[in-house]
Amino acid sequence: MKTLARHALLLCLFLFPMAGTTAFAQVDEATQLKRDARKNLVIKEWNTDPKSKTRWLDRVTVYDEQGRKIEEIEYTKVGQKWRETFEYGPNGRVVKNTVYDDRNKVVQVRKFEYNADGTKKKQFNYSPSGKLLTVKVFEYTTDKD
Repeated sequence: MKTLARHALLLCLFLFPMAGTTAFAQVDEATQLKRDARKNLVIKEWNTDPKSKTRWLDRVTVYDEQGRKIEEIEYTKVGQKWRETFEYGPNGRVVKNTVYDDRNKVVQVRKFEYNADGTKKKQFNYSPSGKLLTVKVFEYTTDKD
């Protein structure tokens, strides 16, 4: 009987993978097309003061060799305002997002779980020391007339 229960458990894990994993690691076609266009891309956004014509870097977004956003940095006239990094799981979805302050110190860590259809299920928000602060649950509904 124990062998049968173990086989049933393994079958369930294969058919209904745990959050952050998937037996069929794919993203939808639209997402893949966007990623293909962004492979190894770095986007720099600049601001210019209309009076002084002073120009400063406003934001930098960095994509990896698979076209996934891995870093985003926001600047002010005097330097970095904040920075975020993104880590992806085997399913191609963000599993961890780390937020840094203007001194490049971690201020928040977010971890994600997804529904079987790829939509976000939960977001776990942690302090820099790793303490769980909040859990955000995503609910998807449609308006019916």
